[in-house]
Amino acid sequence: MIDRLDHLVLTVKDVGATCDFYHRVLGMEIVTFAGGRKGLAFGRNKINLHQQGKEFEPKADRPTPGSADFCLITEAPITEVIQRLRRANVAIVQGPVEKIGALGPMVSVYFRDPDLNLVEVSNYAEKIA
Repeated sequence: MIDRLDHLVLTVKDVGATCDFYHRVLGMEIVTFAGGRKGLAFGRNKINLHQQGKEFEPKADRPTPGSADFCLITEAPITEVIQRLRRANVAIVQGPVEKIGALGPMVSVYFRDPDLNLVEVSNYAEKIA
């Protein structure tokens, strides 16, 4: 019945800082929609951003910055992702490490965004030697 995830919402402390981070570190496109709201577009997906204390209705019961843990898929080699994180001075929490995703084995690297959400970037095509 369900084909894919269209978008998810992150509640953040600073929309501008979040936009800068995801654009600079992961190359996401900053988009403006619906009366000035901000989002981050990538592939066929989007992350909508809600400013803490100014969330749009309807919203999660207890929207909280730093409560998300999600995985993004890349076709780029994880070594390139790691190099990009290092160039951006983003600390790696874990990785590269083998994990099992929705479609099977993948190689992942974990880091935190400005709100301390746990972000996993994974590649299905790779294996750790």
